Amino acid sequence: MRRRILVVEDNLANRELLGDWLEANDCEVLFAENLKQGFAAFEGQPPDAVLLDVQLGSEDGLVLARWIREQPALRYLPVLAVTAHAMITDRERMIQAGSNACISKPIDFKLLREQMQQWFDATASHQPAR
Repeated sequence: MRRRILVVEDNLANRELLGDWLEANDCEVLFAENLKQGFAAFEGQPPDAVLLDVQLGSEDGLVLARWIREQPALRYLPVLAVTAHAMITDRERMIQAGSNACISKPIDFKLLREQMQQWFDATASHQPAR
């Protein structure tokens, strides 16, 4: 099954890097460069996971993570924070906001693959059949 991944990232180079890697790993990629576009991506069929930049210019990307967790239908959607903020207190803030995991920039794609697989496996029993 080809997974739909929403990449919310304001930096074009990072969007392209993530998008290329995801497409090479047989994912369909949706892009959002700000919160407005991130929220709009949920108006149709929701993605299977979100890779979320925490600092979107002047916007706090965690606003989207909190919103996702408030939606009953999205309760188990994997949200992986992708961030340059790697301090323990930053990671705790991201997890408390609703992120399942935090991936530091520059991105370790082996770790990203492991985290995505872990959260897909963990949420598989909670997802309705499509």
